[in-house]
Amino acid sequence: MLPMRLRDLEVIRTIGTGTFARVALVRSKNQRNSTHYALKMINKEIIVKLKQVEHAKTEKRVLSTMDHPFIIKLFNSFQDSSCLYLVLEYIPGGELFTRLRLFHHFPNDVALFYATEILLAISYMHSLDIVYRDLKPENILIDHQGHVKIADFGFCKIISQGERSFTLCGTPEYLSPEVIKSEGHRKPVDWWAFGILIYEMLVGNPPFFDPNPYKIYKKIVKGEFEMPEIVSNNAAELISRLLCLNQAERLGTGGSEEIKAMKWFRGVDFMMVFRKEISAPWMPSLTGPNDTSSFANYPDDPNFFQPASCSVNELFHDF
Repeated sequence: MLPMRLRDLEVIRTIGTGTFARVALVRSKNQRNSTHYALKMINKEIIVKLKQVEHAKTEKRVLSTMDHPFIIKLFNSFQDSSCLYLVLEYIPGGELFTRLRLFHHFPNDVALFYATEILLAISYMHSLDIVYRDLKPENILIDHQGHVKIADFGFCKIISQGERSFTLCGTPEYLSPEVIKSEGHRKPVDWWAFGILIYEMLVGNPPFFDPNPYKIYKKIVKGEFEMPEIVSNNAAELISRLLCLNQAERLGTGGSEEIKAMKWFRGVDFMMVFRKEISAPWMPSLTGPNDTSSFANYPDDPNFFQPASCSVNELFHDF
């Protein structure tokens, strides 16, 4: 990767915000390579206060090692006195969450299309001992051809064979029972979340839901949920086996091949999926490479870029 700095990029507009990060559409000022990127800006002071330094470093390290058609690509990274920067490919179709809220729920074939691509992405991550830990519609982007790109690796962790993590992280509706009960978690947490995602795509809401997060947790550890009639028998069987309370018995614990073998995926040619040879159910209508119509408008925040103290900056010498 060639050295890059903020001055090398023209910031067009913010396309996403979070607790300690902002994402902007940017364009390279290099006249011979005026490429558009998504620039993730991570505020140093905030991640130090929230004890998210290692997560930020892991995100950069993990992204730099991966190369997969359904995972967002990292092109560069750098830092200055206020922020860490990740230069990512720009995915113009917006979030799967937006599509899901627009239609409330997807027909079976549409949910199956997205699930097959997500399944391949998770399987690839697990082959590298990367546990994603934050699968949800908001973190799945749609590219210009209508295919998925998994983004936001802020909660991912490398968990080798035989190891466990005890960190409580993720979105309440998608947390697995072993995370909630602090039993130690491994790769099966992603297969639990995959089951939640398939249910939400087919039904329009997650299986465990309540305005109070603590009540969500109670429902999850009991493992009791309703399966609406609109869910086919094959999809219902898959979801039920993914939402197994015992992570040792959960579908996918023995590898992704046992998930692919389920009846819901019968007839799917996963090599064709990998090569993006299956036509997408929706493609974004784009006016050009700088089209941001799929993203909400966000106000600028100049306070976000205040220089961090010297002691804070010293923590990022190896970024």
